[in-house]
Amino acid sequence: MTILFVNAWVLTLDEAMSEHNPGWVQVDGTTITALGGGEPPSIAGAEIVDCGGDIVMPGMVNTHCHMGMAVFRGLGEDVDDRLYRYILPLERKFVSPEMVRVGSALSALEMIQGGVTTVADMYYFEQEVGRVAAASGLRAIVGQTLADFQPPDHRDWDEGFALVEALVDEFAGHPLVTASIAPHAPYSTGRATMERVARWSADHPDIPVQMHLAESDLEVRWAQDNHGCSTVEVTREAGLLKPNLICAHCLQLDHADITLMAEAQVCVATNPRSNGKAGRGIAPVEALRNAGLPVGLGSDGAMSGNTLDLFAQFAPVSMFAKLLGKSRRPLPARDVVQMATIEGARVLGLNLQTGSLEPGKQADLIRISLAAPRLHPIYDPYSALVFAAMPGDVLDTMVAGRWLMRDRQVQTVEPKKALRDALQIADQFKAEMVLLDEQKA
Repeated sequence: MTILFVNAWVLTLDEAMSEHNPGWVQVDGTTITALGGGEPPSIAGAEIVDCGGDIVMPGMVNTHCHMGMAVFRGLGEDVDDRLYRYILPLERKFVSPEMVRVGSALSALEMIQGGVTTVADMYYFEQEVGRVAAASGLRAIVGQTLADFQPPDHRDWDEGFALVEALVDEFAGHPLVTASIAPHAPYSTGRATMERVARWSADHPDIPVQMHLAESDLEVRWAQDNHGCSTVEVTREAGLLKPNLICAHCLQLDHADITLMAEAQVCVATNPRSNGKAGRGIAPVEALRNAGLPVGLGSDGAMSGNTLDLFAQFAPVSMFAKLLGKSRRPLPARDVVQMATIEGARVLGLNLQTGSLEPGKQADLIRISLAAPRLHPIYDPYSALVFAAMPGDVLDTMVAGRWLMRDRQVQTVEPKKALRDALQIADQFKAEMVLLDEQKA
């Protein structure tokens, strides 16, 4: 079936940053087959979507998320030791396949409503995350996390690697979901396990590797105290610093680290809202991009950044770069939107499939209403998107030609059920937090 979006302000995010206003986009099956400006083609039997001047653009790419953790949103805010006081004890007691399924469903609902069509995730019981992503219609990279701090789904490294193998087997050849291996971080896996991951990755070159890197002072001290070098150098020495590595956060970097990362052609997922909220620092996004590294935007988990849409990341990532540069010039709005679309797709190795509106690419696109007065007047659509648009402005979300949301009505996740299930788990968390506080006292 042909779907024809007409009367649209089309932002293609292609290499030339082409725009068509008014413009049209033709979708046949899962694929964008044509687009352009002016008068749209006349196609017998086509479904016509009159966009009324709204923006049609590529769906957004969330390059780092923990979907199962949506049930932790807002828990223990403003508590410096909340990771050890609340999060880890709650994870050990309550994280299960069912909890991950419930959290992932709530996350999928939120991202669809916010115009995210592709997500890179890493957490526990990741097969459940992949199943939720597939059912909801999201394009996803799902990473089974490996860690040494009593994770809820594996007791030792052998069990962890077995979970990775099961994940790879389940989603082999899936049109939307790609399996990934996800060592948590250098300090929480150790060099020996990082080396084992590197050997496994060499045998599975098409499988992405996701890892938190240079995220905290703790990690920097661990690397210096145990290995006498930076955390990036430890990663390189373990054999993991290579093109299929997606490095999340990347806050504690010096020029030498960035040079090593650029030489290794790794990719970066920056999470400005989460990083700023935790007081961890500002990622050197301009320096990374100037070194030739692709940098995508990530929400992190809802526990850390609260929201999973990328609109919430737009202004912070640009403002942080401007603060570092002491100028309005760094990281202009066009660059931010690129990071949220085609550059994010490049980070995930999916740029030949998604991230821009071009004939032959998958029909992963969103329609953004321009009805809100806060968006006008529009001198620059990218500025309007970065500094004024909100998730509620997204009217339609489509992945591979399938409507995930139309006229704000989500088609693939049941909103009431997703919320009801999450609130039931939250009630269990609240009761356990009371006990943890009593023990602390």
